[in-house]
Amino acid sequence: MCLLTIKLSVMSLATISIIIPVLNEAAIIKDSLAKLDRSVDVEVIVVDGGSKDNTVCLARETGVKVISTTAAGRANQMNKGAEEATGDILLFLHADTHLPSNYQKTVTEVLSQPKTIAGAFSLAIDSRQRSLRVVERAVNWRSRYFSLPYGDQAIFLKKSVFQEIGGFPNLPIMEDFELIQRLKCRGKIAIAPAAVLTSGRRWQKLGVFKTTLINQLIIFGYYLGIPPQKLKRLYTGITSNTKETG
Repeated sequence: MCLLTIKLSVMSLATISIIIPVLNEAAIIKDSLAKLDRSVDVEVIVVDGGSKDNTVCLARETGVKVISTTAAGRANQMNKGAEEATGDILLFLHADTHLPSNYQKTVTEVLSQPKTIAGAFSLAIDSRQRSLRVVERAVNWRSRYFSLPYGDQAIFLKKSVFQEIGGFPNLPIMEDFELIQRLKCRGKIAIAPAAVLTSGRRWQKLGVFKTTLINQLIIFGYYLGIPPQKLKRLYTGITSNTKETG
């Protein structure tokens, strides 16, 4: 008990660097950053991947640190942000995802659990669509029983661990999946009881069934050894040619 108390006390002093990769997110970035609780122990780094809109200017107006990278891909953006981060803990957050209240305490408590190497939040989707409640349950079941959270669940871990495993693999797609696989070899992936709230825009654009089917096909293709470059082209081709639905 005493050792656990000491460990929790040490972790409570840790600083968190929140890394947000962005690309053409002018429509949401300012609101997303405004809703992000930033205390003295939290550093926010927005990493732009070559936006053609006003994303960078709008992000800078909020007072957070904004950097740019010419290397394509979300993995490269997040690795660049990690290089610049000064926090003890790294938390990778999508621009359209909001953290729960008191997330700092949740993160430090999760990483203080025995044998835990990394963590992520449960998932809630910002939509009243009933079919998305099924998606939420499926995602949270998969995360808890297979220790397999994805990037939209705000993966977090100690910076020292991130550096030891070499950061995100340089992949055009499935970089979060591969990172988790590498971490699982080192320890437990814990899922926090609190949930992040992510936008339902992906499912609204393609439809719930089609989005879920595409995601599962990409994962299946990755398991079969199809090169990530081909999977990325397939995913981009399908999603960019689909008109948004209400």
